[in-house]
Amino acid sequence: MALPRVQLVITADDFGYCPRRDEGIVEAFLVGAVTSVSLLVNGTAAESAAELARRHSIPTGLHANLSEGRPVGPARHGASSLLGPEGFFLGKMGFRKALASGDVALPQVREELEAQLSRFRELLGRDPTHVDGHQHVHVLPGVCQVFAEALQAFGVRFTRLPLERGVGDCTWLEAPTRAFACAVGRDARAAMDPFSRHGLRWTDAFLGLSTCGRHMSAHRVSGALARALENAPAGHALTAELMAHPGYPSVPPTGGCGEGPDAFSCSWERLHELQVLMAPALRTQLAQDGVQLCALDVLDTKRLEERILGEATVEPSLNPSLP
Repeated sequence: MALPRVQLVITADDFGYCPRRDEGIVEAFLVGAVTSVSLLVNGTAAESAAELARRHSIPTGLHANLSEGRPVGPARHGASSLLGPEGFFLGKMGFRKALASGDVALPQVREELEAQLSRFRELLGRDPTHVDGHQHVHVLPGVCQVFAEALQAFGVRFTRLPLERGVGDCTWLEAPTRAFACAVGRDARAAMDPFSRHGLRWTDAFLGLSTCGRHMSAHRVSGALARALENAPAGHALTAELMAHPGYPSVPPTGGCGEGPDAFSCSWERLHELQVLMAPALRTQLAQDGVQLCALDVLDTKRLEERILGEATVEPSLNPSLP
């Protein structure tokens, strides 16, 4: 069965992480395989990435980072609950553990988010088209509230809700990866309330947790989109976001956010994603599915604002919030 008409954003995360990652992302954007990017303002290549975004008119959002590398806000000058003894963020799981233990001061989270939003303005000369979270930190309990407050204060209206339908049934994912994806989904569902109360919006559907790295293929992207839009009402133009991490792999010591590139960025899987996105097979499949590629800043926001949550039969957690 053909999918309903869909506007799909393909977002390349980690822009600014290293020149090699950025080179691949720009190549993908120029051929239409990527439609938006999310910039790490504490990435070692943030300034050159911002120049690339300006030169090529790339729709660019902020990839808010609380878990990798050095901060850009007041925490960089002294002790902070966000940092370890070496002055770096606590890591993907370290930050989550500290947050769950009550060891993270949320006012310091707010300060760092505001500093990163301000740094984005300095680099790009404008506000971000959207703000999401590096390693999905923006939907974590407590963080999601101050995140929503900070975005509202800066006038940012679009974010990411990383809740992928059916990811728990994706048996090709390794058990730890699947468990993490499900945990992200639970956090995202809980974050919907503070997000909506502060006027944030997001796409109807999200995919990318089940198609990351070696798991990406045209078939799996199409399947994830089909799962996300099951029972979607006929005649409605729906929106979706595919999160991706393409690029040429980082080569140490170049890259990262102050600590050098991690194994994720150095992996051949970054190149695999780039090749899948740029190959004709994916765009051919999406076109057959009735999917139109677009950037977040050109989504039909009027429809997002006017839609009433109860009028669609899409799973409620996938509907955009109302202002």
